[in-house]
Amino acid sequence: MKLFKLSILYFILFISCSSKTDSGEKIATLFDFPKDISEVSGITFHNNLIWSIQDSGNSNEIYGFDETGKVVEQIEVQNAENIDREAITSDKQGNLYIGDFGNNDNDRKDLVIYKLASSDYSEVSEKITFYYPEQTDFPAKKKEKLYDCEAFFLYQNAFYLFTKNRSKGFDGTTLIYKIPAVAGNHPAQFIGKFKTCSNYNSCVITGAAISPNEKQIALLGHDRVWLIENFKGDDFLSGTTISELELNHYSQKEGICFKDNETLFIADERSKKIGGKLYEVSLSTLKSSN
Repeated sequence: MKLFKLSILYFILFISCSSKTDSGEKIATLFDFPKDISEVSGITFHNNLIWSIQDSGNSNEIYGFDETGKVVEQIEVQNAENIDREAITSDKQGNLYIGDFGNNDNDRKDLVIYKLASSDYSEVSEKITFYYPEQTDFPAKKKEKLYDCEAFFLYQNAFYLFTKNRSKGFDGTTLIYKIPAVAGNHPAQFIGKFKTCSNYNSCVITGAAISPNEKQIALLGHDRVWLIENFKGDDFLSGTTISELELNHYSQKEGICFKDNETLFIADERSKKIGGKLYEVSLSTLKSSN
């Protein structure tokens, strides 16, 4: 009887492990975000903490998590309303930048990036406002809804934005814009366009990050990452290597950042009982199985 029970136990363990392997998921869950932080819209990694924000309808607070999911910092940004915060990034001096440029209806004229100085994250130290010169209608026409954005990073003293395509007849096009990282109101400079695929659910861009050595760019979709390498300056498209890397895991992924030059953190929003987690994956894992 004892031998029979052990055989059953080994069988169950075998089936359980086989199921996990067969799922093919390439990302590992590090932790679940707290229940009251259900709509993480952006993450960045600085000073060994994963900093996160939430989007419209949520508080002005930013959160710093360690890799176990413990909230180490919880700071309310006093002097800026959360209209639709969709991305956060940082610089090497420890300043944080919040992109309040979510624009679902393509009708906003108050797009802004807030700088939080490293000396005090509780107040906005600079406002960088901007507009898209190519947008002439507010809201944009259904076939021209290219001016939402959930993805940006800082590179060589400029912000680079990858827009979220909400156009009728989605074809995977994301527009790339450049904005100087200085206070003021700036026309966003169009520098190119990149096409993912025609499946909106998989191929809309929801996050972007650049590696610490500034040699790799990661663009996030709901179930995949596009990795851009071998670029020169800010020419991210000509002569570059662009790899589409499957995650084999679908959820409403909204945030991505580099932990180091080899490792990505990815965050998703919680929808019913799915998501609300922080994941980790190595680039070597993604590349080796694609």
